[in-house]
Amino acid sequence: MVTSIASSLGAGSGIDIKQLVTDLAAASRDPKVTRLSGLVTANQARISAVSQARSDLVGFADSLEQMISDGSLRSKPTVSDESVLSATARAGLQADKFAATIVVNSLARAQSSYSGIVADKTAAIGTGTMTLTVNGVAKTITVGATNNSLEGLATAINASGAGVTASIIADQGGSRLILKGATGADNAFTLTADGGADPGLNGFATNGGLSVGQAAANAEFTLDGVAFSRASNTIDDVVPGMSLTLKKAAPGQPVDLGANRPLDMIKQTVGDFVDVYNQLKKSLQAASKLSGVTTGLRDLETQLQGLVNKVLTSHGSISKLSDIGISTAKDGTLSLDKTKLDAVLASDAGAVEGLFNPLRDGTHNETTDPGIAGMLDAIRDKAIASDGVIGRVEKSLSDKNKSLADQLSKVEEREAAYKARLEKQYSALDVKLNAFKATQAYLEQQIKMWTKSDD
Repeated sequence: MVTSIASSLGAGSGIDIKQLVTDLAAASRDPKVTRLSGLVTANQARISAVSQARSDLVGFADSLEQMISDGSLRSKPTVSDESVLSATARAGLQADKFAATIVVNSLARAQSSYSGIVADKTAAIGTGTMTLTVNGVAKTITVGATNNSLEGLATAINASGAGVTASIIADQGGSRLILKGATGADNAFTLTADGGADPGLNGFATNGGLSVGQAAANAEFTLDGVAFSRASNTIDDVVPGMSLTLKKAAPGQPVDLGANRPLDMIKQTVGDFVDVYNQLKKSLQAASKLSGVTTGLRDLETQLQGLVNKVLTSHGSISKLSDIGISTAKDGTLSLDKTKLDAVLASDAGAVEGLFNPLRDGTHNETTDPGIAGMLDAIRDKAIASDGVIGRVEKSLSDKNKSLADQLSKVEEREAAYKARLEKQYSALDVKLNAFKATQAYLEQQIKMWTKSDD
């Protein structure tokens, strides 16, 4: 009967060779595996700490950026009659810098034209070329054998890229061609049949059977008595930080525009900023205190700590977080002097808002007035980049983790091979011992026989 080496160890010698091999193999393997496992555990702790620091930094920057982009910290426009117009805030609007009166005299309109001819949309209308002209730009519209129909003409107009939309609507007795351009007087259009075109195309031309249903026109309005004309009913370039949407014409009816500042939200956000910063500080400190490459995170701690005294806006006296009552304690955490914050808000709330919602105009931009979100975003993006502080630490720790896993795998392979060698060696030894015992028994038997014969 064939048995395994391991199960037969010790069968002949009487020595527990199986246990002996197990103990010898463990004595070789366990210290090495324990050491490497400890290194893996320590490295995993570093990875977790750095991952938490990354998460806190990204979450901090993203949440602040989101609050600013969705307008939570921005002055809100007010409109006295929203049936005439509505207003939304954009970056740069500040309540104490704007109040005005607007009168909407007329809305911007798009030209619409329709064909006098009602026909089967798939029936032939004639072939040739037509010219569609919008604001001095001419496009050639070709009607050939493959698109000789009302439907084909509409498709060709839509494919021209002229900014005019062609539609076919059902009418009594057939279909009618409808053309519509973009709003604004400059977007008026003409469609003419070129020389040599079949006479049928004239029925769909401006100089033939195409009639103007509505003329193109600009929006006409006044702002504090100053007249403006715009091609669209959405106005983004008149009031800094505000987008206006004109809804109806109301000549002679003044509409007051203003803005309200979310003071309570700004105060809450300043306090939240301090709290979240301190949480981030703790996670960075926890990671950087660990031995190894995580000590490089101290550079990031230094950058964040410098935020308090960074110039965030171009305001003459309130341009830094330290100007509104935020200061750094000895342990690197931040604290907020609420009394100072209240006093600054009372004296110049616009400057405080500007730290979060910086002005954007001809002289105020991302360089002159980055704001706290812009500055924090820059630190975040630099830190988590592949060559940034966190990026480099994460790569180093990941490489270390892989190296330790490879080492542990190789140790297990070598120790398994070592145990197999021990089993083979001690199996052979056991066989020899068994043979020696057999020889000893034979000799003892012979000696006894000799001894009896001598008697």
